[in-house]
Amino acid sequence: MQKKKRVKPYSVGSFQKLIYDHYGKHGRSLPWRKTRNPYHILVSEIMLQQTQVDRVVDKYLQFVALFPDIETLARSPLHEILKVWQGLGYNRRALALKRIALMVVEEHKGQVPRSLDELVKLPGIGKNTASAIMAYAFNQPAAFIETNVRSVFIHCFFPERDTVSDEEILPLVRKTLDNSNPRQWYSALMDYGTFLKKNHTNPGRKSRHYSKQSPFDGSNRQVRGRIVRFLTQRLQSSEEKIAAHLALSSEKVRGVLIALEKEGLITRDGKRLAIAETTDQF
Repeated sequence: MQKKKRVKPYSVGSFQKLIYDHYGKHGRSLPWRKTRNPYHILVSEIMLQQTQVDRVVDKYLQFVALFPDIETLARSPLHEILKVWQGLGYNRRALALKRIALMVVEEHKGQVPRSLDELVKLPGIGKNTASAIMAYAFNQPAAFIETNVRSVFIHCFFPERDTVSDEEILPLVRKTLDNSNPRQWYSALMDYGTFLKKNHTNPGRKSRHYSKQSPFDGSNRQVRGRIVRFLTQRLQSSEEKIAAHLALSSEKVRGVLIALEKEGLITRDGKRLAIAETTDQF
């Protein structure tokens, strides 16, 4: 019986050549790649959390047109921000952006922080998002992993493995990073990851951290979005009216409302429910 030929992982040099060759031929033209405005790049990174690029492009353009700078966003009521956000899902990200804007204006004189330590203090920004902002906004060589990056490294460096952890990937991300131009390097990595997902079985499924998302229809995520959409249109309502409008049981709606209230997305005044308009608690 003939032995299966072992697939040899890429060297650093051959890997970098592969990524940049593909980028040179197939690099995507995305609006946040055409700016060096740290605020606009921050907006794009928050929008891209758990959301595909195709769904983000138009919303990003609309968002930065209506809220062109961080001071405008800080002054804007949350219900207006949520109106623009509709369709992206995970509305808590819009709340995080509002809180980020307030914090940056109040504590950083309206300038997006240029250090990793300061960025991770902002609401809704973890180390990976902060590192991405460092790379894209300030061209600083910060190592991070997201879904496309993970897929590329699993495909190229762990071709015969069934389970790979981020702890194994991160040293390779650091080793192969183009320190002279991390902004372009990560853009190239992202595009190669997108290519792999379209032309191969998603390598990200071999990640130890991979989990298949539960169905959206009928989920609490769907109910959350419908409630927030309803309240941005009506500005205020009662639990009974919301349940009737959504054609759902009061028990189902009540549980979601409690979660939204705890997160700071809505407020309750007696029976009156409304989108929160004061977000000064971080």
